[in-house]
Amino acid sequence: MRHARRRIVRRVARLAAVGGLLLGGTMVTRAVASEPPDASAAPHTFAQTPSGAGAGLVSRLGTDRTAGHWVGSDGRPVVAVTDERAAEAVRRAGATAKRVRHSMSELRSAASTLRSAPRVTGTAWALDYRSNEVVVRGDRTVSGSDWSRLTGVAEDIGGFVRMERTEGTFTTRLNGAEPILSTAGRCSAGFNVTDGTSDFILTAGHCGPTGSVWFGDGTGDRQVGRTVAGSFPGDDFSLVRYENGKAGDGAGVVAVGDGKGVRITGAGEPAVGQRVFRSGSTSGLRDGRVTALDATVNYPEGTVTGLIETDVCAEPGDSGGPMFSEGVALGVTSGGSGDCAKGGTTFFQPLPEAMESLGVRLIVSGREGAAAGTSAPAGQAPGARAPGTSGAGAPAPATGVDGSTLLARLTDRRNIGPGLLVVAGSLVALVATRWIREEQDRKAYRRRYSATWG
Repeated sequence: MRHARRRIVRRVARLAAVGGLLLGGTMVTRAVASEPPDASAAPHTFAQTPSGAGAGLVSRLGTDRTAGHWVGSDGRPVVAVTDERAAEAVRRAGATAKRVRHSMSELRSAASTLRSAPRVTGTAWALDYRSNEVVVRGDRTVSGSDWSRLTGVAEDIGGFVRMERTEGTFTTRLNGAEPILSTAGRCSAGFNVTDGTSDFILTAGHCGPTGSVWFGDGTGDRQVGRTVAGSFPGDDFSLVRYENGKAGDGAGVVAVGDGKGVRITGAGEPAVGQRVFRSGSTSGLRDGRVTALDATVNYPEGTVTGLIETDVCAEPGDSGGPMFSEGVALGVTSGGSGDCAKGGTTFFQPLPEAMESLGVRLIVSGREGAAAGTSAPAGQAPGARAPGTSGAGAPAPATGVDGSTLLARLTDRRNIGPGLLVVAGSLVALVATRWIREEQDRKAYRRRYSATWG
């Protein structure tokens, strides 16, 4: 009776092992035959997902029923709306709705009225979507009479224009990423771009006029390139053509200090409330959040409009340096007030607008291994040369996978890992049952042989 039970158990174990082999083989075959997940796709970031969702809702509902959008503390897009029907549409789309009094049309009209008023150097204003106001700031250089005159303009507009005095001075940050120098002063290289024939550095326009010659070190021995196009004031961007026409290896990496860099995987537009990073040759890597969009700044050199306002600090020499978030390029440093000891306000020229005006596109890191925000060795060339890292389209060095990541990949049903695990387990079970049977047969033979011999 005992031997019969053992035979039944062995047969069931063998059948289970054979079934496991067939099941595992089927899983592997289906995983190979199906389309694998796109591992090279750029990860979603606030610069793409919440901002894009909010912008889409604002575009669909119109500027008379909305008043901007931003990223909430939970990472979800928030849209300011002026009526309940618009709020319901926002909630149906999966976003958060906030009822406000003034529409985007009213906010823009107020900003237009401020622009048409007599220019006052040292002032700036931006649309604060979260407070549903136009915030006007004046630095310490603004006289009492000029401030009173501008306050009168604000009062005539209405109660949704907020006046604030700020410490420091609104200046361009001439003097990030890597330093570039000319007779005009020191700036920071922004992002590497190309027109398909030649490569360029996209930096701030106030750094130097067309024809400015730039060098990559303090001795002036290594000429980087020459400014060939730009716009300032009005906008604040310029294009520096590389001396040999090529940016070189690692052109899709921006330096962040200490020999490290960040891979740039694409360009985008920021959202209010989004966390961003800025790199500059004076103050290095700094972070903060976007506080407003469509800002206007009255620098001593002229007025610049359409800027991104942030609470990231910056100092002289950081001009032109890159601003990004999770590997997505957003803008280049224009100017601001304060410093990195006390903090301040910094404005950025949006990158997509600058590239469209200049007719260039961003040079990005190689897609393979180019996860947004991944650290990589930074290089010596302005803006992004990185020895040992890839240029556009080339493979990037592997950084390794930890145990939890490996386990997640093996158990992902879209991969061949689960099927291989089933096959391996079935093989082990089959070998084990075979070995157990042989051991039992040997023991039985010994017992029988001993009995016969005795």
